[in-house]
Amino acid sequence: MHKAQILALTPEQVASPPAARPYDLRHAAVSLWLNAGVAAPEVSERAGHGADVLLRVYAKCIDAGVEIANRRIDDAFET
Repeated sequence: MHKAQILALTPEQVASPPAARPYDLRHAAVSLWLNAGVAAPEVSERAGHGADVLLRVYAKCIDAGVEIANRRIDDAFET
């Protein structure tokens, strides 16, 4: 158990399954932010990653979909 978890969490939280693997929660949050459309530089800053690391690790988690990507590209040409 990390010292910070013991200091920051209640005993019940420390004993919970998510506390055993806090990286899973971070991974879920970063994946959610990217799929919500938050720009990669902003996500990388919040997650404490460089943008290159962020995209290398999380690229497979981004599920914007082909239709959304095509629409964004079309919209960019129209402005």
